[in-house]
Amino acid sequence: MIPLLLVAAAKAQSGLPGLDLSGHIGNENSIPWTIVFTLTLLTLLPAILLSMTPMVRLLVVFHFLRQALGTQTAPSNQVLMGLGLMMTWFLMQPVLIQVDQQAVEPFRAGQISGWDALDRGSEPVKTYMLRYAREKDLALFVSASMTARPAKPEDVPMRVVVPAYMLSELKAGFEIGAVLFLPFLLVDMVVASITTSIGMFQLPPVVISTPLKILLFVMVDGWNLLAGSLLKSF
Repeated sequence: MIPLLLVAAAKAQSGLPGLDLSGHIGNENSIPWTIVFTLTLLTLLPAILLSMTPMVRLLVVFHFLRQALGTQTAPSNQVLMGLGLMMTWFLMQPVLIQVDQQAVEPFRAGQISGWDALDRGSEPVKTYMLRYAREKDLALFVSASMTARPAKPEDVPMRVVVPAYMLSELKAGFEIGAVLFLPFLLVDMVVASITTSIGMFQLPPVVISTPLKILLFVMVDGWNLLAGSLLKSF
């Protein structure tokens, strides 16, 4: 959906303006409506990135890692956001290619209307989200939406798939973060017990444990292991 709206808005051919919205986003596009759609997309782009891509899981795991290491601001939020964005683009590239082939190219060729392009472009994204959305979360929102029970997962509407996918990604991110936290928690406990046993009550254990945790993380090539584990989880 993201590349569909971006490419369709940027490359739409200009035509005579009409009175209804469907005509403007169909094969007879106009420059004013293209600008409106582009500006609207830019305001919704952060929410779309966080709700329909793997970025939720990645940012949650990065946050847990920084807390476990005890480095409050290193790496900075900008660095982690940039890394998460690039990994998200890498993971979503097959989906983006499908959207381009199924919706953007036919729309540019004038074979389908804008609404048809939106429907076709949302299918690969929906399939991707259904692959990682838990059945339990889907059932929760299907029940809350007061709609008829779908015969198959593909029949679930997007308004149900998106929040269910986000809940599933949050759960997966917290699970990975909890496992990631355990070895660093062990280092904190060992350092705290040693400093207490030798009577170093005035020295905070975090002063000693933080360099040890960073050294341990560097020695095991932690960033490579973390990135590899995150990529394999999708």
